[in-house]
Amino acid sequence: MARRERVMRMSVEQPLWRALAGYRVLTMVYAIGFFVTAHSGFARPWLAVAYYAVLFVWTLATLPKVAGAASCTKRFLTADLTIALTGILLTPFADAHERVMNGGPTLPSIWTAGSVLAFAIKGGWRWAAVASTLVAVANLVERGTPARDTVHNVVLVWVASIAIGYVVEVARASERTLARALEIEAATRERERLARDIHDSVLQVLAMVQRRGAVIGGEAAELGRMAGEQEVALRTLVSGGLVPVSRVSEDTAEGAVVRAVEEPERDDPDGPVDLRALLAPYAGSLVNLAEPGAPVLLAPLAARELAAAVGAALDNVRRHVGEQARAWILVEDEPDEVFVTVRDEGPGIPEGRLSEAEGEGRLGVALSIRGRLRDLGGTAELISVPGQGTEVELKAPKKTGSTTARGKAADHG
Repeated sequence: MARRERVMRMSVEQPLWRALAGYRVLTMVYAIGFFVTAHSGFARPWLAVAYYAVLFVWTLATLPKVAGAASCTKRFLTADLTIALTGILLTPFADAHERVMNGGPTLPSIWTAGSVLAFAIKGGWRWAAVASTLVAVANLVERGTPARDTVHNVVLVWVASIAIGYVVEVARASERTLARALEIEAATRERERLARDIHDSVLQVLAMVQRRGAVIGGEAAELGRMAGEQEVALRTLVSGGLVPVSRVSEDTAEGAVVRAVEEPERDDPDGPVDLRALLAPYAGSLVNLAEPGAPVLLAPLAARELAAAVGAALDNVRRHVGEQARAWILVEDEPDEVFVTVRDEGPGIPEGRLSEAEGEGRLGVALSIRGRLRDLGGTAELISVPGQGTEVELKAPKKTGSTTARGKAADHG
């Protein structure tokens, strides 16, 4: 059957890069605007004009570099920080000495913070600490003395950049954890689907061979014994299963990656399916089917899974009550849901037996019945009183939740 691999990427980091790009442009405009309004007070305005020309071209030309972690390389970060530090150290030569000593802004002004934030988003709080420390040293050299306002600005940039870097690291770890959880969920759902199919086919046949072989005796008994061993081994494999190792994106800007193998729904091109047609083959001399006179329409997938759950319930009747046991199927069509009840006349199920069976790897009720209904967004209830038989109540919504369930993970993208 055709399958397709669905890849979901989740990134809370990417919006930070977009915000950083906007911040760099706005702060560049601010720095140039401040110079335009105060250029008359500069000692060497031509030096400031040359620096702002470089800053303008650099900021616009490197916008693609701050589009994501992949393009924001170490070489770019080093050059970007160098331009910021150069502007800080050039300030005493371009601006008036009085304004510098009075705490006037440096040539790059708050544009410098964008360079430090790029380090924080790219490499986390450690990179941010290194970059902000270099900026702090440059500011102290520019001023000449550790004045109160200079120290205040230095500490503010240092704390803010380290905090943002730490938040980015936490966000990346959270993305990886979420990706792992979603991948485990996808793998578990696929394993349960395979387990249901195996239970409804291979395990049933092996169990039948084991029973018939023991009755016939001779070489057939040996064959039955071998079939029983294979049944136990297969049940162990199905109940354990394997969960693949989570894979994450090599480019952290793209976020964590979840790969889920999907099996497309095999919808009938003619629309909904009449559940009565799928349940009719189960009716016979030992199974009484009571159904509405009008069609019971369900989505093709929901109808098939509900019919398969009924078949699994009847298999349990034959296995645990006997080949000649009688059973009754009741179908009720409600406006929003379909109810199907399967009842037998057996001795009932002892309390705790279902939990014990699941522990032994016998997952007929857990997967073939409850698992199918859970995937549809419905429920399966088993009512059993010792000596009074067993009743399985299946409830499936007419609008199945299978598509919704598969779409949940995509919403994280």
